[in-house]
Formats: sequence, C-alpha cells, structure tokens
Amino acid sequence: MKVLRLGHAMYVLTSNGGSKFLIDPFFEMNPGCPEDYQTDEFLATIDTVVLTHGHFDHTSGLERLTQAKPDVLIVAQYELAMILIQKGCQNVMPLNFGGQFQVADAELTMVAARHTSSYGETEGTPIYAGEPCGYIFAFKDDLKLYHSGDTAMMADMKLIQDVYQPDMAILSASGHFTMNPKEAAYVVEHLLNVKTVIPSHTFPSKEKAASKETLDGLVEAFPVISYMVDRDKELEALLRDYPDTTVDVLGYGEEKSYSL
Repeated sequence: MKVLRLGHAMYVLTSNGGSKFLIDPFFEMNPGCPEDYQTDEFLATIDTVVLTHGHFDHTSGLERLTQAKPDVLIVAQYELAMILIQKGCQNVMPLNFGGQFQVADAELTMVAARHTSSYGETEGTPIYAGEPCGYIFAFKDDLKLYHSGDTAMMADMKLIQDVYQPDMAILSASGHFTMNPKEAAYVVEHLLNVKTVIPSHTFPSKEKAASKETLDGLVEAFPVISYMVDRDKELEALLRDYPDTTVDVLGYGEEKSYSL
C-alpha cells in the first residue's frame, strides 16, 4: 500500500492492486497540494473519494473531482451523503457508524470520531451534516490502516484497536480543532497498538508550502491556521523514545510505501 499526502488532511491511498482512494478533497485554498496532483488527468485516476465530515477544508474539492470524473464513487456519512445526492453528485454511498462497504480490494468500515460537521459554512448558513467519522481501510492481503478523521482524543480508539487491529494510523495531531500532539501521543502509547503513525491536520510552513501565496491567503482568511503549522514535528518529538511505534512525518506531495 502507498500513502500520498496532498494536504493537511488530504491523502491518497493506493492499494497493491492499484485502486486509489482519496480522503477529504481540498484544492482551491490548499497550500500543500502540488499542482501536478490538481490536474484533470490525475483526478481521473481516483476510484473512490472517502469523506470524514462536511467542513469546507475536507469537501470543497469535490466539485473539481466530479468534473474530472463524474462517476467517481463518494463514500460519506449518511446526512452528508444525502446533501451531496441532492446537490447532484452521481455516485454516492452512504454509510453510518459500524457500517462496512467493499470497494475493489479494500473493505471500508466507518468508525466514530469526536468533532463537528457542517456543510457550506463558507458560503452561507452552515448546513448540519451529521456526525464526523473515521475509517478503517482493510486492504486485501495487506495492511489495515486507521484514519482518525478530525477528532479529539476518545476512549473509542481502544475499542477500534481491539476490534479491527490496524497496523498503522493517520492521526489528527494539530490541536486547536483536533487532538493536540500531547493527546495524540497518549493515544499511540495507551489506546492504539500500531507500528506506524502519520501525523495529520497540520499545515506547512512557508518553506514547505507548495504555494506560498495560497498559504498567505488562507492564513489571512482564517488566522487560526497559523496555530497548526508544523505541529507534526511535536508528535515526532514526543514519541522519539517510544519503541513500539514509528512516527512518519510525510511531506506534502510525498508518497511512501508500506507493507506487512
């Protein structure tokens, strides 16, 4: 399996069989996504879009994706799925907590997250979009990956570990809107038993941003972004002496392979 990071919370998972799953599309205001991954040619290679909740920095890229590939499969929590169907998305699969869905060579399971969810909040009055979620990706003859979505620390993570036994995790760890690095470190040490963790929901510094102008515009529009810059390094430092789990800080546009 390959993991490609395209933003603070946007990733592409590629199975050994070549299926591509894009998590939480966000393009227009995304300072981390290289231009090569915003072309119609690349977007047309995506087989499945997986949404954790409705906030604009997790769904605003859907329109660009569906223009490039109108029949792309979109997996989302029930209320958000209904919103997208009403807006004309062609191929939407609603799930709810505990629900499982087989997509190509991967089984997706929706699990709980502790956050909020609304849709269209940058365009007008926010629309209630159900509860946020995370996912277990169980790839055939390969790793199981837990993607936490945007979440606070929660005891459910111990149950998720016990039942699904993921090998690795993508964990929100930026603070402010999600778990902070201290909480994420506690989760790794006490609630999960994964070999690898990738910190998520952190924004790039100007030196690491694919587009410095986009970063400046995003911070001007949403000053709180500045509190979430480069915080993945904090989780790496907190777990430096923890022997059971490796922290992989992925750069924006960086893809890495993982195996059993």
